[in-house]
Amino acid sequence: MATQANSVPHPSLVEGLHNRWHPDIPAYATVKPGQASSSRPRIFYWTGAQIGNNDCSDDIRNIDLTKIHNLSGPIAIEGAEPGDCLVVDILDVTPFEKMPWGYTGIFELENGGGLFAKEFNSKAAKAIWDFKGIYATSRHIPGVRFAGVSHPGLIGTAPSAELLATWNERERGLIAQDPHAIPALAFAPEFKGAYIGQDLDPELLEKIKTEGARTIPGREHGGNCDIKNLSRGSRCYFPVFIPGANLSVGDLHFSQGDVSISFCGAIEMAGVITFSTSIIKGGVEKFALKQPIFLPSPVDPMYSAKLIFEGISVDYHGDGKQYNMDATVAYKQAALNAIAYLMKIGYIYFPADLLLSAAPVESHVGAIVDSPNACVTLALPLGIFEHNILPKEEGLEKFDFGQCAIRSDGVI
Repeated sequence: MATQANSVPHPSLVEGLHNRWHPDIPAYATVKPGQASSSRPRIFYWTGAQIGNNDCSDDIRNIDLTKIHNLSGPIAIEGAEPGDCLVVDILDVTPFEKMPWGYTGIFELENGGGLFAKEFNSKAAKAIWDFKGIYATSRHIPGVRFAGVSHPGLIGTAPSAELLATWNERERGLIAQDPHAIPALAFAPEFKGAYIGQDLDPELLEKIKTEGARTIPGREHGGNCDIKNLSRGSRCYFPVFIPGANLSVGDLHFSQGDVSISFCGAIEMAGVITFSTSIIKGGVEKFALKQPIFLPSPVDPMYSAKLIFEGISVDYHGDGKQYNMDATVAYKQAALNAIAYLMKIGYIYFPADLLLSAAPVESHVGAIVDSPNACVTLALPLGIFEHNILPKEEGLEKFDFGQCAIRSDGVI
């Protein structure tokens, strides 16, 4: 359980952390293939200790997103060369024993946003979760308890100089299409907030901070892909772009749904990940490896009974516009259908949104060939609820589950 002593986020400006992608960041540690004991990096909260265990979301509202994500590494693997495939076996992912809590957050429209940021003019909100063994509960979202599948939200190899230049060029081109978009279309390199936890030559440090790619999106090397099934027992195959591969990992999650609805769309935690590595020489060519491929974990919570919500490429929760085969629009409708249903049993919008982000929800693309409508589903596991939420002839029983943590000024 969380206590006053363990409710302060761990300070994260320490050695062996960084928050930009750049090939010139030196390896903080080097391991041999198959060596697991030295591949036990500590992972701190991705925001750099900006979010606390409390009942107010002002810290979410005021977060400085130039400081994210805190990554452990880089870790060089002896013998890895460009064109190889780096195989990473995830052996374990656990919370810090002294910090048995995490959080899920909805970010402000103007500062991070999220899937429904524009639709609802998002204001900051959050839920704190307590960990007890493999289970999570929240004082801010009562009525649920579920087993987590802990995993890294962010893991990847370092880019080459050429690949880094490609990223920055194409993302700056996207930003140029609408430089004042809210939320932003992409995030260009930003000197402010950049951190490299090593004692480097000032000129090299300035170069890295000036050119380094932001860690917010996933890219060809892996990165921030938020794949919930990359838990213990998973195997990852990463393309190698520089000598040593320089693997970095961070953004640990206790649990997450298949899609990050909010910008902070998981139960974020501080913890430890243990992994081992091996190398397949020439693996990029052997496997046509344009991006990583993954073998998911065989470990999964046994929630077999699910209530499935469907969405199509029609914005029927908005202006009713018909879109052509737009799976994002379809997913939004499925999620909004689930949120509307949860509101019928007593959850108001913010807690319902946060629950879909944090719980082991499954989503699938059902059809993308039947014009004009793509079909996407969202499956809500029934076993996480303390009450029966199935449809009944007499309607749904409604409870008062209250509100999650909101801003001190009461704005929602």
